[in-house]
Amino acid sequence: MQSLLMQYLPILIFLGIAIGLSVVFVAAAWLIARQNPDSEKLSAYECGFEAFEDARHQFDVRFYLVAILFIIFDLEVAFLFPWAVTLGKIGLFGFWSMMAFLGVLTIGFIYEWKKGALEWE
Repeated sequence: MQSLLMQYLPILIFLGIAIGLSVVFVAAAWLIARQNPDSEKLSAYECGFEAFEDARHQFDVRFYLVAILFIIFDLEVAFLFPWAVTLGKIGLFGFWSMMAFLGVLTIGFIYEWKKGALEWE
């Protein structure tokens, strides 16, 4: 049992050093840095305008549509990187399957554009 616990000793030492350094860095920043926030620094920044109601105010549904579009096209780029790296190995089938994937996304994007989902006003 003693040898099993000794295997965890480096991890405990590492955690102790990490926690100790974190506390020292935060305390040093708090003590050394100038603490004089002004009204601009303390103001809430939310999408470029001042908050005018409480946090439970309903958002326009277009905000969520734009957020979903961002997530969809962000994931598309995440799929393009591994595809581009392995393009030489996957051959024509991999190429045309990605073209079909991009085609479906492009058709969806054009549909949303025509429906006015990207129009904010």
